Amino acid sequence: MRCNSFFVTGSDTNVGKTFVSCALLRSAKQRGLRCAGIKPIAAGCRVNNGVLHNDDALALITASSTSLDYETVNPIALEPPIAPHIAAAQVGRELCADDLTAHCRTVTDRDIDFVLIEGAGGWLVPINHTETLADVCVKLHASVILVVGMKLGCLNHALLTAAAIEHAGLKLAGWIANSATKVEFDLDENVATLRTWLQAPCLGVVPHLVSAGPSSAQSFLDIDPLFL
Repeated sequence: MRCNSFFVTGSDTNVGKTFVSCALLRSAKQRGLRCAGIKPIAAGCRVNNGVLHNDDALALITASSTSLDYETVNPIALEPPIAPHIAAAQVGRELCADDLTAHCRTVTDRDIDFVLIEGAGGWLVPINHTETLADVCVKLHASVILVVGMKLGCLNHALLTAAAIEHAGLKLAGWIANSATKVEFDLDENVATLRTWLQAPCLGVVPHLVSAGPSSAQSFLDIDPLFL
């Protein structure tokens, strides 16, 4: 896997992985880098002209500077808005870490400067009875970007996720504190705690941006540590 390809995971679901990923891609694009984002598995897809499409995958396509067709960006599109392995079972599909890994490599092995592989939900989301999305990341030997949703419980969720990433033998390349919802607690103190406990660079602290697109988050992010 190329050293400038990263797996984006979250401390939980609905923490803004796609929002942050798109902002990172736009930052890379501004630098003149060839960049692309993919989302191997997406549940909660909608039917458009008889074909399942996912809004997150479409957003990644828009934010990327490298043109990839939809099936390359999102090969597993599932309609039920539930955990991927359950959604796949409901529509008679089987998910396999080896297959997902092989697909990711069709993108990471290309001549692209910056690739983001966005997961689904959190780190240990099952894809079948014995494997999780983390197994795909391990097989890719990917470095990880952790999006921490700043809400009650985020410290525990973030530290557990970081510990699981380390236990898997992978590098946490950086983390981002993202306020996907209005913060009802002391944001600064929580971010300070994460800076103390997470042994990886903070790539940014994104406040709650009401009705804002990914471009509005760019000024709060620093992608330099990803290339050190």
